[in-house]
Amino acid sequence: MSFPLVRMRRLRKSEAMRRMVAETVLNPADFIYPLFVCPGENECQGIGSMPGVNRFSIDALVEECQAVYDLGVPAVILFGIPEHKDALGTEGYSPKGIIPRAVRAIKKAVPGLLVVCDVCLCEYTSHGHCGVLEKGKVHNDATLELLARASVAYAQAGCDIVAPSDMMDGRVWAIREGLDDAGLEDTPIMSYAAKYASAFYGPFREAADSAPQEGDRRGYQMDPPNFREALREVALDVEEGADMLMVKPALPYLDVLSAVRQEFDHPLGAYQVSGEYAMIKAAGQQGWVDEQRVMMESLTCIKRAGADFILTYFAKDAAALLGSR
Repeated sequence: MSFPLVRMRRLRKSEAMRRMVAETVLNPADFIYPLFVCPGENECQGIGSMPGVNRFSIDALVEECQAVYDLGVPAVILFGIPEHKDALGTEGYSPKGIIPRAVRAIKKAVPGLLVVCDVCLCEYTSHGHCGVLEKGKVHNDATLELLARASVAYAQAGCDIVAPSDMMDGRVWAIREGLDDAGLEDTPIMSYAAKYASAFYGPFREAADSAPQEGDRRGYQMDPPNFREALREVALDVEEGADMLMVKPALPYLDVLSAVRQEFDHPLGAYQVSGEYAMIKAAGQQGWVDEQRVMMESLTCIKRAGADFILTYFAKDAAALLGSR
């Protein structure tokens, strides 16, 4: 019993029909919006390689968070640009640092918005690496204590979720122990469990002023050719106490995302990173692609591959579009 009785086109003939039978449906609640926090007042600094993305001073950040919340986006993730950097990234774990101050302001003004704090030292170190340097190399174990201190500082300020992105071995265990010892056992950890040493991060490094001054991060972030290694990384983070998992980048690693989804039951996200965003924006501005359609298609593909939530710089635009339908 096939053609002509079976005609697959019957369920594709109109927008209403396609929406009704869609297997994967996007919702504003699927998104987490990345935000960059900078010093100063009334600051909204554009980022050249990421049109439409800005650095915000804390007062302006609060206004942006209200706008995000009003669109139905449930969460933001914060990245800090400090006033001062040093070899140990001390402002990254100072209770008076830019991120704890931003968290307190957001939670006071928009209490219903979930605030996720990225936990890494690269934005705060003078050398731009994600941990403590010793003889030119990142010292894994010496970095763990500082990551735990940062997580405690953010959680004490009121953040809802801490999200370590550094890719140090044992960081989830160290952070879980630090949070529990501080009486913050209810703070969940969203682990960047499979984070690749990707060239797609280029625009982010401009946004966060976090490019390494020498060398690169391939000694601690994952090598792009490796697939099975990602499942080992995720399994280790689960064993150490991760509550939520993430694959980064998203679109170039949908095979990894799908495999993690099949293997693990934890809430799972993917980060549509700065390079993915920048390529779509640039091609759209040149008229080479329909930016809006490519945006929605890429986000739908990430969800279809298994993501429960998507970190994306398109969160506001996509939520506004979904709300208008």
